[in-house]
Amino acid sequence: MLFILRMFLMGLLFVIAGVLGLLLGLCRPFNPDNSRICARLYSLPALFILRLKLDADVQGLLEHQRSCVIIANHQSNYDLFVVGSVVPRRTVSIGKQSLKWVPFFGQLYWLAGNVLIDRGNAQQARQAMLTTSETLQQQDTSIWVFPEGTRNLGKGLLPFKKGAFQMAIAAGVPIIPVCVSNYAQAMRLNSWNAGGVMIRSLPEISTRGLTLADMPQLMERCQAQMQTCIEQLDRQLAGA
Repeated sequence: MLFILRMFLMGLLFVIAGVLGLLLGLCRPFNPDNSRICARLYSLPALFILRLKLDADVQGLLEHQRSCVIIANHQSNYDLFVVGSVVPRRTVSIGKQSLKWVPFFGQLYWLAGNVLIDRGNAQQARQAMLTTSETLQQQDTSIWVFPEGTRNLGKGLLPFKKGAFQMAIAAGVPIIPVCVSNYAQAMRLNSWNAGGVMIRSLPEISTRGLTLADMPQLMERCQAQMQTCIEQLDRQLAGA
């Protein structure tokens, strides 16, 4: 019964937050700070509805003063509600072009200045990557990417794709890893308290002086740091 009630309230939240976010986007279209506000419209009420205890150690991320590429592990559709509360100012994300057809959410996602990519169209995807590199260099805007490219369902990091690292190297901006404990399989949506989740941002990783030849080592370094951190967060939650 509690699960059904929660899903009803989450559905209602999805519509209400979508309408409010769409109005915000219409009032100031493509403002890169729209994403942060919209993320919180979804996240903060959702955490209350789910009674999901969030422990976030992301001061370094929120206080970062210049453009960067933010990479995070991608577990489930609930990521919007989990990480939405820690999206920093002037941060947009990259999503599938098909998102624009999702009622309310898709339209506000576009109006918030996020980048939509058709992964089946290589030329369009390359052009979008060039656009994001220019955004990082010239518009004081950061980009949030899930480098796994798909949901890992809380079963551990999947291999990283190259896009986020190509952007960071091309723009000469640092990478900030954001690690989320494995919550996707542990959430108890039919219990009063759905569980706990921990988020931690790691120190920035510089790309200054790097070329595309350095990308495999950069990807390996980022994945190793994130894997270690996620395992630490999981142990902390298990011992809490």
